[in-house]
Amino acid sequence: MLYQLLHNYFYFEGRHYAYENPLFRATLAGLFCFVMMLWLMPRVIRQLIKRKLGDKPEFDHAPLNELTRDKSNVPTMGGVLILGLIALSVLLLADLKNFYIIMSLVCLVWLGVLGSVDDWLKLTADRRGESRDGLKMYQKLLFQVGLGVVLGFYIYSHGRTNFAVLSPLIEPGTAPALIPAYDVLSVPFYKEGIRLGAAWFMVVTVLVMTGTSNAVNLTDGMDGLASGCVAMCVLVFAILTYIVGTQDVAAKLLFLHVPMTGELVVVCGAILGSSLGFLWYNCHPARVFMGDTGSLPLGGLIGYIAVVTRQELMLLIVGGVFVIEAMSVMIQVGYFKWTGGKRFFRIAPIHHHFHLSGWSEPQTVVRFWLISAMFAAAAFATIKLR
Repeated sequence: MLYQLLHNYFYFEGRHYAYENPLFRATLAGLFCFVMMLWLMPRVIRQLIKRKLGDKPEFDHAPLNELTRDKSNVPTMGGVLILGLIALSVLLLADLKNFYIIMSLVCLVWLGVLGSVDDWLKLTADRRGESRDGLKMYQKLLFQVGLGVVLGFYIYSHGRTNFAVLSPLIEPGTAPALIPAYDVLSVPFYKEGIRLGAAWFMVVTVLVMTGTSNAVNLTDGMDGLASGCVAMCVLVFAILTYIVGTQDVAAKLLFLHVPMTGELVVVCGAILGSSLGFLWYNCHPARVFMGDTGSLPLGGLIGYIAVVTRQELMLLIVGGVFVIEAMSVMIQVGYFKWTGGKRFFRIAPIHHHFHLSGWSEPQTVVRFWLISAMFAAAAFATIKLR
């Protein structure tokens, strides 16, 4: 809204204004979310405590229950403030006429509602005398897949008229190669990419949206782990989004240029500022947890940005920690069924395995942050290795 007001009343043809640059507005969004998080979170924590929305971690593992005993009744659903600040900063500072901004808000609200319902059912189950399981896994998957289908359909339809510039194929003295934006999947180290059709694009979108959302949710199991890893991941994607959304930069670095996607840098800035501000209160010992209310939409937004910018495979590198966490659960479940009850890890997700192996919780979190930073550095290295 603020961007629209400035553009409508102060814009003159031929002049350049700082607010037109998405990097400038992304910086403002990050600072706004960080400062507002520091100011508002203590009030949110008091309200969550007042409403008795405290966590009660329960694992099918007695030693781990003992290790996490001090987390009982720590207020959960702090992710509601993350969602509110991201939405507010995007509404204020982003171009609301941009198709990709509107779709990002749809993603945020959709998964935010899903996560909030799941958290509410779990945290209020004792009052109703019900199980603390919350929504069933198939119910969550149904809504996540549904979101992937909706976003995939509209994004692909928009891409049929929003032609991308295949920068790697531009040669001096020739016209740039124009193709539908979502008929190409960018591949790290390979400058031409892989051509896709509508069906494969939909499959990739659903897998990325569902997988990333659940992977961040699985990582949210220790003080500061998910928020720190999300911050590092989204910082890389802010840079990748700016590259893909800026034709000159994309051409120079041999990236596929997708017009209008540069505005999503503002969303990345808002996620980064909110995650760092939340980490202030979520670091060990945590005063608040984000819950599914925060982790599901944060993961979904990262997946959405990866799809829109055609960097789904780069997400496997940038979000390496999330991939490891998700794979550890898949390996544990598969091995358990294959062997008739044996465990591959002490417990999954894998951060709990290391906790039970003798690492303290702060050691585990910081070491996973370091691994996440190395994955981010590896992703940066691929920018020039094409």
